[in-house]
Amino acid sequence: MKLGTATLLGVSGLLLSACNNPLTLENYNKLKSGQTYAEVTKIVGEPARCDETLGIRSCVWGDEQRGLTVNFVAGQALLMSAKNLK
Repeated sequence: MKLGTATLLGVSGLLLSACNNPLTLENYNKLKSGQTYAEVTKIVGEPARCDETLGIRSCVWGDEQRGLTVNFVAGQALLMSAKNLK
């Protein structure tokens, strides 16, 4: 019986975390040019990775199948793109 309860709690936790996924089209639409890195991460969470070249910081959330990219120049969001967000 305890194993069934633990399984139910685990599945419930997974479902709740899926509902709280910040990588949504709704959250992407909240992103605006000029927002800081801190403002962007407050909306969509921490990125999977960031790279910097020639003063442009490019951060990626998600993966090649589904996610978003934000390019920051002088600490502010400039270009944003999304792929397969719902």
